[in-house]
Amino acid sequence: TSRRKKQFLMLLILMFVASLLEVVSVGAIFPFLGVLTAPEQVYQHPLMQPLIQILELSAPSQLVLPLTILFISAALLAASIRLLLLYVMTRLSYATGADLSINIYNLTLYQDYAIHVSRNSSEIINGIISKTGTVIASVIMPVINLISSTILIISVMTALSIIDPVVTLSTFIGLSLLYLVIISFTRIHLKENSKIIAEQSTQMIKSLQEGLGGIRDVLIDGSQQFYSHLYSSADLPRRRAEGNNAFIGGGPRFVLEAVGMTLIAVLAYVMSQKEGGIATAIPVLGVLALGAQRILPALQQTYASFSSIKGAEASLNDVLSLLDQPLPEYINQPSPTPIPFEREIKLTNLSFRYTKDTSLVLKNINLS
Repeated sequence: TSRRKKQFLMLLILMFVASLLEVVSVGAIFPFLGVLTAPEQVYQHPLMQPLIQILELSAPSQLVLPLTILFISAALLAASIRLLLLYVMTRLSYATGADLSINIYNLTLYQDYAIHVSRNSSEIINGIISKTGTVIASVIMPVINLISSTILIISVMTALSIIDPVVTLSTFIGLSLLYLVIISFTRIHLKENSKIIAEQSTQMIKSLQEGLGGIRDVLIDGSQQFYSHLYSSADLPRRRAEGNNAFIGGGPRFVLEAVGMTLIAVLAYVMSQKEGGIATAIPVLGVLALGAQRILPALQQTYASFSSIKGAEASLNDVLSLLDQPLPEYINQPSPTPIPFEREIKLTNLSFRYTKDTSLVLKNINLS
């Protein structure tokens, strides 16, 4: 709806604001660590002069407290906006999911009786309740997270490139290639698992409807084991597929963290061997470490979002097909004026069949 589109636009603006504040919080670590290791250099830096004049500072050591407060304020503000962003993202995702579910139910109620007779009600119930829930958690939320993470990565990468472009770009390219390799190996499994989840969730609903809906016959026949087996044969493959998707989505995180820590350790060693030693390297390392602490989770979230969307592809297609159900023409027309009953209602040679392929249910019915 137009209302939801406006809300998503506002969410996009909030994402940019959150990313900007993340950049500020990452950038604030550089002068903070610099004033702790080499206060004279920071005190003489041109960018510090306005702050020094406003606060009327006379010694380099006096910069420590203002820059500490600045760094803490930037970190708290960035965290607050991220928390607000998470709240808005979650509320909007689930509200959109409710829109989908309500629309599907509304469309289904307006379908012809022949359509209702021809298809299994468990497919519709599963689409309205289960698959719509899957779309919320595994498609809508991940898409929003994907956009948010991409904006954050670009923003933080831009800031880090100003400090050390070679290290920043080479690290980012290396980690991105690692994820591309993982995606190439897992996308087929994710697609197969999505089909299993969509099919078996429908089978689960069907077995529940048949077993509990006909509970009198089940108790009389003693067929509890049959329906229990029918349910378990659908539930176990679905849970296994969901577990596989969860592992594929979350597993690379640990590899990425290990690679990231290794790169920082190697960089620290290389920089410590240069002129000035580790003292001059600490501010740069601090910024890169904090930047990595922002980028690594964002990269993982981007990959996990892609995996989640791919793993829910079949459920998404089923939901979209239910949303494509046509509405009858009379839905938007005014209600007709009731015909007054004066003499009689007469049926002459009335015949009816549900579809063209089935036999007549009524044939040449005549009555008054």
